[in-house]
Amino acid sequence: MPNRPSAGDESTLLRWMRLEIGRINDGVVAERKRLSRLLSEEHPSSVTKGGSRYDFDRDVLLRLEQATPGELQRRLRLPILFYFDSTVPDSFFLADEAAVQALQNLREISPLRRMQSGRLWIAKPLVYAIMNRYPTVVQIMMG
Repeated sequence: MPNRPSAGDESTLLRWMRLEIGRINDGVVAERKRLSRLLSEEHPSSVTKGGSRYDFDRDVLLRLEQATPGELQRRLRLPILFYFDSTVPDSFFLADEAAVQALQNLREISPLRRMQSGRLWIAKPLVYAIMNRYPTVVQIMMG
């Protein structure tokens, strides 16, 4: 077949990578809910991009509730999403001001840290530690 694209063709490679990244992101929550809404649910949950049920740990939600003022509880959408950018291999970024404020209230990141150009970069080891302390309310999204 003379018009068949080669495996090394950049557009073919990019399409394949987008497909794989989509599969990786299937486990990420599609509809992020406010903390206040999740706390009102008997079984706090949402649905992933892949269509599966995603359950939140109520004890972790209650810890967040204690650390965040009411106004922030109404703005904070969960899970908190950290984004992967392949051009910055040692960090993830947050793009949600309410998430930054919540993590500052939890003393996970310094209150002196500020978002720049809509992002706050955080080292991967710190992100993994946060994920371990607050299971189900933090996810990583591939870009």
